[in-house]
Amino acid sequence: MDLRGHMWQAAEPAQAESLLGYRAEVDTLFDFLLTEPVATAPLDDVAAAWTRHRVAANRFDQPVEIAIAGGFGADRLGFAFLSGYQEALRTLIPDLPDDDLVAMCATEEGGGHPAAIHTTLTERDGAWLVDGTKSFATMGSFARQLVVIASVGAAPDGRNRLRACMVEAGDAGVRLTDRPALPFAPEVPHASVVLTGAPVLVLPGDGYLDYLKPFRTIEDIHVLAATLGWLVRVARASDWPRASRQQLLTAVAAVRGLDIAAPSSAGVHIALGGVFELFGSLLAELEPLWQSAEPVTRQRWERDRPLLATAGRVRGQRLTAAWRAIEPDDQSE
Repeated sequence: MDLRGHMWQAAEPAQAESLLGYRAEVDTLFDFLLTEPVATAPLDDVAAAWTRHRVAANRFDQPVEIAIAGGFGADRLGFAFLSGYQEALRTLIPDLPDDDLVAMCATEEGGGHPAAIHTTLTERDGAWLVDGTKSFATMGSFARQLVVIASVGAAPDGRNRLRACMVEAGDAGVRLTDRPALPFAPEVPHASVVLTGAPVLVLPGDGYLDYLKPFRTIEDIHVLAATLGWLVRVARASDWPRASRQQLLTAVAAVRGLDIAAPSSAGVHIALGGVFELFGSLLAELEPLWQSAEPVTRQRWERDRPLLATAGRVRGQRLTAAWRAIEPDDQSE
């Protein structure tokens, strides 16, 4: 007998409404993190990690929540990064295909600053084509879609005018070359990208103000969100104390509550700075507990944690600039 079905049929209308309310309540992100079974099957490669991420994506609607749930499903920090990175791109460009891995292609030999971008976007015979070389595209080797930042020439004031465009990674005008794995999170692939007359779909808006600049903040938020989801997984699998799991959920709530719709806001940068300080303190408190984690998980953490510091200097600069925008007369650091 299906006792659950029998219970629903026997309940009075008021009781049924209460039960429905409870079922909706436990289906929140926080309950998911605390009660969802921890998948034990190892993830052998990017394809397996992406498949598991897409399962998590079907449970939630908001990219930041999907990033958290995807991080929870990952068996290592590098694959949690994959979840955060992909959902950051979907926050930036909501119309991206759900099932396609996507790579941001901005960095060139001289870096990722607008002045360093020499890839060109030109119109020829009624079609827009892109030419140039991107030196470092995260997930480029596995991506089916590329978000390319390219120049359309100099503005009257000399500023490099940028546009964002979508390129099919499998197009004949696209050549991807794997880069050597980094010493941390080696499972996360990177590639150089050579574009030779590749046809593109030009996206609306300014390539820097509407895409490149906000993506730096959006990526920080979503990668941190996915990292916290992964840490909840580790905490549960390692039977860390309730207090530690509770603190992790508090950090999840803080990241989830950021105004992701306004990534260029000074207030968002300041709040994000506070969340990263909270995160740093939490990592210090959790440090002794890693001895109880499964050995392979602990070894990967020790190897991969530098991933979390890769954008720290730039993030600090943005935080300083945000405070100056709010308090322009305050000379304190």
